Amino acid sequence: MSDSALGAADRQVLVASNRGPVSFTSAEDGTLSMRRGGGGLVSGLAGVAAGNGGNRPIWVCAALSDADRQAARQAPDGRLDKAGHDTGGACVRMLDIPASTFHRAYNGVANSTLWFVHHLLYDTPNAPHFDARARRDWQSYEAYNAAFADALARDAEPGARAAIQDYHLSLAPRMLRERRPDLKIAHFSHTPWAPPEYYRLLPDDLGVQVLEGILGADHAGFLARRWADAFMDCCETLLHAKVDRTAGTVHHKGRTTRIGVHGLGVDGDDLIARAAQPDVAERARALREQVGDRQLIVRIDRTELSKNIVRGLAAYREMLANHPEWHGRVVHLAFAYPSRQDLAEYRDYTAAVERTAAQIREEFGTPAWDPLILQVKDDYARTLAAYGMADVLLVNPIRDGMNLVAKEGPVLSRRGCALVLSREAGAAADLGEDALLVNPYDVSQTAETLHRALLMPPDERAERCRRLAAAATALPPRRWFADQLAALD
Repeated sequence: MSDSALGAADRQVLVASNRGPVSFTSAEDGTLSMRRGGGGLVSGLAGVAAGNGGNRPIWVCAALSDADRQAARQAPDGRLDKAGHDTGGACVRMLDIPASTFHRAYNGVANSTLWFVHHLLYDTPNAPHFDARARRDWQSYEAYNAAFADALARDAEPGARAAIQDYHLSLAPRMLRERRPDLKIAHFSHTPWAPPEYYRLLPDDLGVQVLEGILGADHAGFLARRWADAFMDCCETLLHAKVDRTAGTVHHKGRTTRIGVHGLGVDGDDLIARAAQPDVAERARALREQVGDRQLIVRIDRTELSKNIVRGLAAYREMLANHPEWHGRVVHLAFAYPSRQDLAEYRDYTAAVERTAAQIREEFGTPAWDPLILQVKDDYARTLAAYGMADVLLVNPIRDGMNLVAKEGPVLSRRGCALVLSREAGAAADLGEDALLVNPYDVSQTAETLHRALLMPPDERAERCRRLAAAATALPPRRWFADQLAALD
C-alpha cells in the first residue's frame, strides 16, 4: 500500500528532543534506577499512542548524565525499551553522544548562545564574544544535531512523521531532510524568537545555518504569534526568503515551510488529581502554619536568568517600603530552584537571588513575622500546595516562550488568585485580559501592581481566576502535540 493510501493516524511518529521521558541514577554499587518524567511531550505522546491503534512512537533523546550513558550502552543500540525498561507510551532510543561533544553543544551553544539570543540576555558591551573556541563549540553542536538526524533517519519508516523539538536541535530538520526526503518533518520552538536586529548578534553564517536548519522542516511551530512573526522577519531579513504572512509560509531555496502557532496549556484534570494527593495536603498544612492568616504572594521558578527573580524580589521589597500597612500582613513565598549550575552566570545569579532575599528579611523581618520564605529545594508537592494557597501569583520573566506556571496556578487556586504577569511572557497572549500585566524591567510598576493585586476584591479575584483557568486548560498537551502532527498533513 502506498503512503498516500495510508491514513495519517496509521503513520509512524518519531520525536526528537534533548531531554527524554526517562532518566537514570546510579547507586554506589553501580545499580541503575530509572525515573520517568512528566511534561507536555510525555503527555502528548501518550495521546498519540492511544489514538494510533496503540502503535508506540519512537522518542530519540540524548544521554544527559553518566548514568544515562551507562543505561544507553547497556541497551541494544541504545533502545531502552528493548532492555526491559518501562518507558511508558514510547519506544526510547537514548543517544550516547560523547560527553565532551554534548557539553560543548549543550552548554557552549544551546544554553550559552542560542538561549541568550532568543531571551535577549546578553550584556552586549561584554558578550557575546565569538572566537575560535566558539567555532569549536559550534562544530560540536553540528555533530550533536547530526547524531539525532542519523538516528531518526535510521528508525523512520517510509513516510513517517518526525517532530523535532527546540533550540537544541535547530539544525536537525535540514540534516534529516537531506538523509530522508520522504519524511514529514516538524520543528517546534519552545523559546521566544529574537527580532532580526538582536538575532544578528550571531555570526552571519551561523545565524543563516539556524534559520535554514529549521526551514528544512515542512512545518515550523511556535508558542505565540509574536515569536512566529519574529522568525519570519529573520528569514526575510537574513535569507531574503519569500515570506507570505497571510498564508504563514516561508519559501527559500525551492522549498516552502509552513509556519504555525500552537499555544500550550495544562491538563487540568491531571493537575487537579495530583494536587489532591496526601503529600500535597501535608505540605499545605505546614505552609499554613508558617504563613498563618496572612496574605500570600507566590512565585515558582528555576533560577534561570530570564525568569527575572531578582527584580521580582526587589519589587516586593519596594512594595513593603512604600506600603508599610502590609508589614506583618503578607508573606512572599519564592520558589527558586537552582538551574544550570555548571554555568558561571547561573551560579552568580543564584547567589544574587539569595542575597536579595536575605536583605529583605534583614530590613523588614521581626521576631513575629518573616516577610519572605525562599525555597531552593525542588519539592513538587509543596509547589502544588502553594498554588492552592496563593492570593497573588507573580510571574515576571524578561521573556518566556509560554510559561506554564502562569497557567497552573489559576487551575489549582482554591479561593481565586490574582495573576501579576509579565507582558513579555508568551502566556500573556492567552491570559492578558484577566491578568495584571507588567513591564518586567519596571520594578516600581511591579511593586504597585502587587499592592493592587493584594487589594483586589475577593469576588473580582475569583471571577478573573475562573476565566484564567478556563484559558489555561483550553489547549492541553495532547491537543498541542496532535495539532502539530495534523499540520504535517
